[in-house]
Amino acid sequence: MLRTVEHFLGRSNAENLATKMSLGAGCSVAIWENQNDHVRYEAPHNHTLSLYLKGGTGTRRLDAGKVSGWPGAVCIMPAGQSSEWEITKRFRFVHLYLSDERLRSMFSEAHDCDARQLDLTEANFVDKPNVAQPLAELARAAMSNNMLHAEGALTDLIGVLPGRKARLLGGLAPHVLRRVEDYIEAYLATTIHLKDLALLANMSEFHFHRMFRLVRGCPPHAWITRQRVRRAKQLLRSDTPVAEIAVDCGFSSQSHLTRVFRNQTGRTPAQFRKLLRDT
Repeated sequence: MLRTVEHFLGRSNAENLATKMSLGAGCSVAIWENQNDHVRYEAPHNHTLSLYLKGGTGTRRLDAGKVSGWPGAVCIMPAGQSSEWEITKRFRFVHLYLSDERLRSMFSEAHDCDARQLDLTEANFVDKPNVAQPLAELARAAMSNNMLHAEGALTDLIGVLPGRKARLLGGLAPHVLRRVEDYIEAYLATTIHLKDLALLANMSEFHFHRMFRLVRGCPPHAWITRQRVRRAKQLLRSDTPVAEIAVDCGFSSQSHLTRVFRNQTGRTPAQFRKLLRDT
């Protein structure tokens, strides 16, 4: 079982999970309440971004100078970094959980850059309005169970995360990456083989797979799946039958689309279409 911040919180009797929303594929939002507790996150496997919604002055991070929180404070806890917390007064906070693959692939796509340029550094009780605002919107979306609102807030958040300039070894040259991604977009409705993508990059399949993952933060098949779901979302805005959308997006059947779509977004295509119409 993967150890996540959510996992550690769930083991604490003092915790109260107010609400949770899954955004699929290694991403979820949770609102918690806590008091009179002592929690240690031991090398969690996911990234966690936190915003204190109400209270927080009775919360201290014991392994970082015993600094205390406050309403509106932002904490950033990168994967793999342990932390220890003491809570004396009741407070309410929102957590955004992201797997490394989900975060890096979204960052790479949003900023059109190498996924390794993501600069997610640890932060404790900081004033970051550009991060706090989308986290607050994610909390509102979770409380109202509005997936479209949540996806928009998540996109805004990824868009403000900083990158770093660094000399990176390996990966794919920008023109090669563009050639590969143009091919994927053009043939999204068909079966795309790894050997064809590798041929475009003039690499072996093994080497291409590794280099693509370095640049985009996820393997080729995961990237293609995300693009297919993205296209399906666009087509669901129309009256096109779901079975036809499945074919247009390269899925073998409507049930295949439904299964993958739910995994990626936390909703079925029918539920997503209803959200669009109700908005």
